[in-house]
Amino acid sequence: MKKIATSLALSAALAMGFAARAEAGSWYPYPAQKIMPPFAADGKPVDFDYSPLAKADKEWNICVSFPHMKDAYWLGVDYGVVEEAKDLGVKLHVVEAGGYTQLARQISQIEDCVAGGAQAVIIGAISYDGLNNLVGEITKKGVPVIDLVNGMSSPDVTAKSLVSFYTMGQEAGAYLAKAHPAGSAAVKVGWFPGPAGAGWVEAANKGFMDAVKGSAIQVLGPKYGDTGKEVQLQLVENLLQAEPDIQYVVGTAPTAEASQSLIRERGLVGKVHLMSFYLTPGVYDGIKRGFIMGSPADSMVIQGRIAVDQAVRKLEDKPFVKHVGPKIFMLDSSNIKTVSQADILPPDSFKPVFTVN
Repeated sequence: MKKIATSLALSAALAMGFAARAEAGSWYPYPAQKIMPPFAADGKPVDFDYSPLAKADKEWNICVSFPHMKDAYWLGVDYGVVEEAKDLGVKLHVVEAGGYTQLARQISQIEDCVAGGAQAVIIGAISYDGLNNLVGEITKKGVPVIDLVNGMSSPDVTAKSLVSFYTMGQEAGAYLAKAHPAGSAAVKVGWFPGPAGAGWVEAANKGFMDAVKGSAIQVLGPKYGDTGKEVQLQLVENLLQAEPDIQYVVGTAPTAEASQSLIRERGLVGKVHLMSFYLTPGVYDGIKRGFIMGSPADSMVIQGRIAVDQAVRKLEDKPFVKHVGPKIFMLDSSNIKTVSQADILPPDSFKPVFTVN
């Protein structure tokens, strides 16, 4: 574990920045990355600090469309868009389609938003390609469209506020690879990226496998499965049975969350280390309690904040970054106390908010 602690020194500058902002009572300037050129598949990330407008020039009417509001991830994005709308002084209307099978409903809801007078639309897309015709129609009407979190292939989007799951998987893999470089003792890592065939899962798997290539890590997997905790727990149990000398279990947030009790019950604390490749409140609590080693954080709250700022900047014909996301960083016990929870997760007491007047 000493090597793991050493590798976390790379997050020190970020943590200092978070602490400074917390003292100032502001979420910005926020460590971010813009993609150059914007929207390009081979675009390169460029580090910079993101700061929003202080206030909007007028009370713009913005519509936000989410796939659903069933889990803490989208609750965190909701918190981000709501708080930034309040800060900037704009109106916000949030709709949610009810799940990833509800593409037609999402399209209908967005059409209703525009017909009802929305001057900009922020979309957490259900489908990568399925909203392209709609986006083209909306932007032809002069209504900016901001691509939030999930990504869309439409060339007509005005701006993107998101990070890639390839990078999330890559960060998790790089974290382990730095601790176990080529030439050091081999370690076995159980890898549980989620359901086979899902776009975000395949992206994360590629990022993770690319990052550990050439290191001392022996990946046992990918072990695919639904993100239900029961399914993930069974997968982990099966691997522990087959590979009793495994040293890491890395995977989805439900993988890490569900495995905590299993590791304790089997007396494997300190022998088998848990890690997630994305952050949820459950993973956050596991890190605080010392049961989960760490996770990359994509700051979904900030992604929501940036999207609202991008929309306002476009409406007011002010300079804006077209393709940007919060800088991903590793969160673990060494920096969890210096990072503002309000930047990366919704407050524990936050409930869904659908309207800002």
